[in-house]
Amino acid sequence: MNYTLDDLLQLMRRLRDPEHGCPWDIAQTMHSILPSTIEEVYELVDAIEQDDVRQIREELGDVLFQVVFYAQLAAEQGWFDFAGLVDGLTAKLLRRHPHVFADGNLSAAAGVPVNVDEVKRQWEAIKAEERRHKQQHGLLADIPLALPALKRAQKLQKRAAGVGFDWPDARSALQKIREELDELEQALAGTDKAAMQDELGDLLFSCVNVARHLGVDAELALAQGNKKFARRFRYVEQQVEARGHSLQQASLMEMDSLWQQAKQLPPDY
Repeated sequence: MNYTLDDLLQLMRRLRDPEHGCPWDIAQTMHSILPSTIEEVYELVDAIEQDDVRQIREELGDVLFQVVFYAQLAAEQGWFDFAGLVDGLTAKLLRRHPHVFADGNLSAAAGVPVNVDEVKRQWEAIKAEERRHKQQHGLLADIPLALPALKRAQKLQKRAAGVGFDWPDARSALQKIREELDELEQALAGTDKAAMQDELGDLLFSCVNVARHLGVDAELALAQGNKKFARRFRYVEQQVEARGHSLQQASLMEMDSLWQQAKQLPPDY
């Protein structure tokens, strides 16, 4: 017997039952489970990056449970239920894909071939109309403040680029990095921490611009850089330990020499 989505929804209702449910689940709110939601999404990302099919399936289930949890909390407040969530999502996707679904009809085929660039232009036009109906004033109004900073920077830049406010190419964006680096160096000559932070922010924002022009996701690029650093540092640590020392006992010159060795190792080391 395979459980169904209806079974999962029933399970969620039982967990939240005030009399016979789970005390922990009963105590939760949308705000209290936010950290769990973020953690589950990152665990899914990690599983996908490792191409671990079994783990991807499990983590997708955990993310789905978060959605079901939020829907149950909303239903208890009389806001909407899971069925309403699915209805709204389906309607939005039908509206945003007129090149696939004629007149927003799930069964009708539009039959009008379009390329990827045209789809992107159409998508942005439809979202702009949605913002107008939501009375969200300004091109950047609906980009969430809670996004990770690198991801939000990329979305801000992409939205601005859609109306022509952009560098012409990656080389031009790279030149901006050099300008911002000079300004950061000038700030470092002083003692104003706020100015240093401001210039560093501009430098990071410019790095995201280059990533976007290269067609690279800045958030994933940094995540990959983090993994590479951790892998190489672990090699340094292992080699120092093999010599009978601790990292605290090793000199910077010794660790740097091992770091250069680590850089020659294959990525899957």
